[in-house]
Amino acid sequence: MSRDSRERTLTSKLTEALTSSLNLSEVFANAEDLLFRLTPADYMALCVSRPGPRGDYDWWVTKMPAPFLARYSELAEHDFVRCAVMRERDKVLRDEEMVAHRKVLERSRWYAYCRELGMPLEHVMSVLLDVKGGVHAGLTFYRERRRPFSRRDQARLQALTLLLTQTVRNCRMYGEVAARGQELSAYFQHRATRCIVRVNPLVERMRTPPTTALLMKWFHPSELVVPSGLPTVLVERLAMLAAMGGAGAPGLDTWERAGEERGLAGQDLRVTFSRLPMQDGQHLWALEFQELLRAIPVPEAWRQSLTAREAEIVSYVLRDWDNQLIADHLDLALATVKKHLQNVFDKLGADSRTALIFRASLLCRGALS
Repeated sequence: MSRDSRERTLTSKLTEALTSSLNLSEVFANAEDLLFRLTPADYMALCVSRPGPRGDYDWWVTKMPAPFLARYSELAEHDFVRCAVMRERDKVLRDEEMVAHRKVLERSRWYAYCRELGMPLEHVMSVLLDVKGGVHAGLTFYRERRRPFSRRDQARLQALTLLLTQTVRNCRMYGEVAARGQELSAYFQHRATRCIVRVNPLVERMRTPPTTALLMKWFHPSELVVPSGLPTVLVERLAMLAAMGGAGAPGLDTWERAGEERGLAGQDLRVTFSRLPMQDGQHLWALEFQELLRAIPVPEAWRQSLTAREAEIVSYVLRDWDNQLIADHLDLALATVKKHLQNVFDKLGADSRTALIFRASLLCRGALS
């Protein structure tokens, strides 16, 4: 078997492993051997970081020394890898692209610290996956040997970044299902999510009640496939993703329609496609529908009296997002969002979300001073 054939086989197996569960620990355990075979290295780490106090890191690791993990938060500012990938998210970087010269790497505090741990860092390759919602996932490979990662290594990992990002996102979005042993239908019903779960482009597993009304609002009956009631454009997109085995390509896992196409000025519809783990020998696909109000910018005058977090929450209120969607997007507790919003109301003298949106729209038109 040729090298290209072996790589295609490994990539196919890795795609299955990365969509094998909604539990990130299980997924990484299933995928780590394949990742090492595709990208030979001595150490590998996946770190998921969330908004919040410094040091809020979740690690899924292979062979990393315990002190490395325990002290990472206090030494993170010296990590040239972290600094480099933060500047170029979703782009795989090798160490020669992170530092200006090899001597700079060898003189770094991070290089010395890793050697102190008995983990001599000689070469590194890393990518920061921008999962959205203020969440990042850093996947890093380390080599002890003086054998640099090649451009081919880099290209292979770059080709996997979208799938890796989707994996972390899906585990975060739907992991609660696995943790509670819930059926998908019960989970989506509980969250009142407008969602359709399908076995394939033509076979539907479940649909939450609000979804049909939303489809009728955003699509003309002539656009719907009979008898499924799903728009042709979404059936075709799902068929394309299914044919790609879930690996996807940039931009294909979301689809948007501008409201003007249906006389809904100022609104957009976003559909997110997520490949879920297998059930009864078949992969499931979740299609989540979001109606988005085109954003009204936060008036500059308001930013002077609001904290950065309050202004951020106001920006989502001005998109007509509800509190739960804001909480999920920012990875905050619902009560925290409500508290911030109450502080905003108090500072700006507004008594409701509607009043806030109305005043912001007037300010943007120059109708208020």
